[in-house]
Amino acid sequence: MKKTTLFLLAISFVGFLSCKQNSETSTENNADSEAQVGTGQSGVVDENSAPNIVQVASKSKDHTTLVAAVKAASLVDALSNAGPFTVFAPTNAAFDKLPAGTVEGLLKPESKDALVDVLGYHTYVGVLKLEYMQDGQEFGMVNGKKIKITKKEDKVFVNGSEIIVSIPTSNGIIHVIGDVLLPK
Repeated sequence: MKKTTLFLLAISFVGFLSCKQNSETSTENNADSEAQVGTGQSGVVDENSAPNIVQVASKSKDHTTLVAAVKAASLVDALSNAGPFTVFAPTNAAFDKLPAGTVEGLLKPESKDALVDVLGYHTYVGVLKLEYMQDGQEFGMVNGKKIKITKKEDKVFVNGSEIIVSIPTSNGIIHVIGDVLLPK
């Protein structure tokens, strides 16, 4: 009888410990799930894959204004998704060419719709590689308006702004430009 009681006591103790561990693991998993709620695609950490558009732009010292605008427009998750996207990315110097106060005004919460419109004019759903762009082509952008491609010798321009460099990303391509494209 004593052996049976000890055996049952030992099984109960092991069962208690495993329930406690499952409870702690469950609590940790719930905490992890709660921490991820609202983080979206931009919150996914992946050290092995090629960086996406937002990750590449965020590492560029020449695109801090663009990144601030993407954040202010709440578009980080959208541009971190699978895409593919083509982003015509104005440099900080391009934003500096705008009239004084324009950037600051667009970054205000009450100007979010206007900012989304401007950024949508810089974004195409799909990949537009330079070698496939033809003189006179027009493309419909995310905001519903069109941009026009022109070619002069070996240079490609979007609405008259030269594409300085193209950077492939895991979810599309970035074409760096020296001007901010303003929707008409």
